[in-house]
This record gives sequence, structure tokens and C-alpha cells, in this order.
Amino acid sequence: METNGHYDYDVCVIGGGPAGYAAAVRALDLRKKVLLIEKNKLGGAGVYDGALTSKSLWELSKDVSRLKNKERGYYVHDFSIHYEAIIGSVQAAAAEKSGQMAYQFQVFEEKIHAGRFRFAQGFAKLRTEHEIEILTDDGIETVTAENIVLAMGTRPRKIPTIPIDEKIIVTSDGISSFDHFPESLVVLGAGIIGCEFATIFSNFGQTKVYLIDKADRILPFEDEDVSEFIAQNFERNGVTIHRKSALQSMTIEDGRVKYILTNASGETEVHYAEKGLVSIGRVPNIEDMGLHEIGLQFDDRGNMVVHDTRSSIPNIYVVGDLTAEVCLVNVGELEGRHAIEKMYHMTTEDLSYDNVSTIMFLEPEVAGVGMNEKQAKAEGLSYRVACFPYEYINRAIAMRNTKGFFKILVTDDEEMRILGMRALGPQASSSIQAVALLISMQKGINELAELIHPHPSIVEGVQECVRMLLGKSIIKPTVFNNLLRCNRVVNGECVAYETAII
Repeated sequence: METNGHYDYDVCVIGGGPAGYAAAVRALDLRKKVLLIEKNKLGGAGVYDGALTSKSLWELSKDVSRLKNKERGYYVHDFSIHYEAIIGSVQAAAAEKSGQMAYQFQVFEEKIHAGRFRFAQGFAKLRTEHEIEILTDDGIETVTAENIVLAMGTRPRKIPTIPIDEKIIVTSDGISSFDHFPESLVVLGAGIIGCEFATIFSNFGQTKVYLIDKADRILPFEDEDVSEFIAQNFERNGVTIHRKSALQSMTIEDGRVKYILTNASGETEVHYAEKGLVSIGRVPNIEDMGLHEIGLQFDDRGNMVVHDTRSSIPNIYVVGDLTAEVCLVNVGELEGRHAIEKMYHMTTEDLSYDNVSTIMFLEPEVAGVGMNEKQAKAEGLSYRVACFPYEYINRAIAMRNTKGFFKILVTDDEEMRILGMRALGPQASSSIQAVALLISMQKGINELAELIHPHPSIVEGVQECVRMLLGKSIIKPTVFNNLLRCNRVVNGECVAYETAII
């Protein structure tokens, strides 16, 4: 057993969400003595009131949406859904995953890593860079660790002027407090989380959804064709988007939500809804932990100064949502493992976020990896781009669901190294991994173009997209130029691309 006799533990991990859990397990792989402290539920926002629960809710809403669909040759005339039953199913999913995590820790403590692993339920506070105070129901305990990993995660951001009671006006943490489908719901925030919940409630078809968007368009960090595609689907599904509208106030009157907007014309509008959801980002869980007192550096925005998971204090590492890099479960797990490997000199390379895959659970689902066009233009890059719609993919035609497209960006040279990809439509999230691998390998598109894909499958659309860039697609953009796109972008402007018309 490799332990440092001067400290109680080799590694203390604070936070039992995805990042902290991954860090603890990786440290145990290396035969280190590990303490993991979690103040609340094992799994954190990756399981409860976050990634897993919202995606479970989205999956259930998709089931109901299919029942309502009248374009597939059948129609279900009579069915009923109950919010409490839906939430019960979501909570069961969270309990199942958290139970798996807890069972593994139990086996670690009692058998596999007995004497080298401990899970403590309590609130952690740093007294020094090596000393941790644990507040539990039984009192206060102080332990020491050679290295510390901070993985406390985040919570929904609140606005002081909005009376969030987690019953009538809620954050994502309060969605499970509803005892029925509200007849109307206003969502403040048109980013990923706000749009996901707007999708979920509109899919169920029991709730009139209003989405407040102060920007020029929803999902403003994405390309315009992506955000507009989603916006149009929202409106087809009955969602009202308050475009270019600034919230003046949101209050509770007679048990309902009253919200006042200033629209793009400068006029004041007064609206009412049964419930309100505030989704304007998240803030780190760092209060009362002694981080400032021990000398950790923070930037002007209040985020901890972190370089490649290492804080300003050499033995303290920061992973997961706390890093303010990319708030995703897969990234948190990656950072957790990387921090341990960095700690024990198993790697000298910094983490790369160039091929991080993301999924937005919207209608339809959106998946992405690498750059989009907006980012490429912002960096002044010239690139080639191909866009291939689902209308020409046999599997999508067979599914009777052809709403969506693939878009791939490559470098503007003979190598045509992949810069990024966006996919919108059924099974979009299953189609990006090969592209993510090629980005990490800094490879071009020839391998992908010649790979034999299963037929019929959605990923054949990815292949045909890259074939367009090589000028050897089966479906030609010169024939279907109203939907297919293949061109170069130089200095932000589209220019002729001869290969595309071979």
C-alpha cells in the first residue's frame, strides 16, 4: 500500500458528482489512499436535478410526442399521462444510478480497497492546503491529505429580484416539485437548459410554453441555421418565443406568475403563466469552504484560477463544473481522471477540449463536436463546409422522420482536416463519435468517406456529407442545390468550390 505516512490520505476528493467520483476511482486504480466527501447525494447534479433526470424526462416526453404524431400512419386517440407518475419514473432512474455508485463504494470500502478508501457524508472546509475539516451529524472531524481535488459542482443561478420559491417560480431543481402538468409555463433563458425544458413540456402536450429570449435568437452560441431550425420546430409544437424581449419583472400574484417584458419595439407587455422556470446559468458551490482564506486565487469573474485542472496552490486540483470550462458530465469525468494522472506525473500533456462531444436534448436532438461556423469565422479561419439533410438518408425516410441535417467543417486545403460537425435529427448523438476521433487524431475525411457504414443507418448521412466535400457524393448538390450545401468560406464570405460540382 502506497501511502504518505505524514498525511491521513494521499488524496481527498471533495464532491461526489461525476468528476469527483471519477477522480476517486482513478486514484484507487493507482493504489492510493483516498477519502471522498459528499455533503448531499452521491452523483450530484450529474444524477439528481440535472443531467440524468432531465434526460429521463426528455425520453419520456419523446414517447408521448410519438403518440400524438399524426404523420406516421396511425394515431392514438385516447391516452392519459400523470405528472406524478412521470416524475416517479425519473426519480427511479436517478435512484438506480446513484445506487450503482453507492454499491461500488461500499464494495471498495469493505473488500477491494479496504483500509485505503473511505466515503464520508458531510460538509468539507479547508483549514490549510492539506487540512480538511468535515462537519457531519456526529460533529466535526479534521483530517489531512497530501493532495486535494475540488469537485463540488454548481447549482442554478438565481436573480435576487425574482421570488424563486421552487414551487411556483422554480429553477431546474424545482421541476420535481410540481404535482401536475401546469397549464402554462414561462421559461426565462434560451440557452441549452431552458430550451431543453421548453422541449420537454411542449412534447408532453399538456402545457402551453412561453420562452423568453432577450438575444437575437435562441441558442446564440450556435450557428444561425441550427438555432433557427430549433426555433421553427418549437413554434410548430406550440411554443411561443418572446423574441428580442427583455424581462422587466417576474412576480407571483394570486398563486400565478406575472411577467412584464419590453419587446423589440420598446413596448411593454404583461403576461401570465401558471408556473415559471428560471434558467440563466449556474454558479459554483464554493461558499464557506475556506478557499479564499487559504489563498486560492480567483479571477475578476469570481472563478478559481485553474490551469489544466491545477489551482494556484500546487497540491489542490479543480475539476468538473467548477473549472468554468465546459459543464458536461463527460468532461467532468475526463478532468477528474486527468487531475489524478497529472498529480502523479503520469502525463505531461494538457487536456484538449477540441473534440468534446455535446448533446442538446431538443426537438430534434442536436449533437456537436469541435468548431461550428460561428467559431471558425470568429477565429478568421477559411474552411470548407458541407450540409446534408435527413431527407436523403434512407433510414430517416424509413423512420418517417426526415427533419434534420448534418454539417461538417474541414480545413480549406487538400488535407481537409476535420474542424467540427453539427448533427440535428433522430439519433444525432450516435453519429458524431467517428468524427470526434478524427478530430483528436487531426485527420482528414478520406478514411470516413471510404469506411463501409451499416445500411440503412443514420450515419450514412455523415459519409455522404464528407463525400460531397471530396466531389464524389452519390446525391449531388448540383441537382438538389435548394437543400444540399457544399462550399468554401474565405474571409467570412462564401466562394466557389470546384470540387463540389464534379
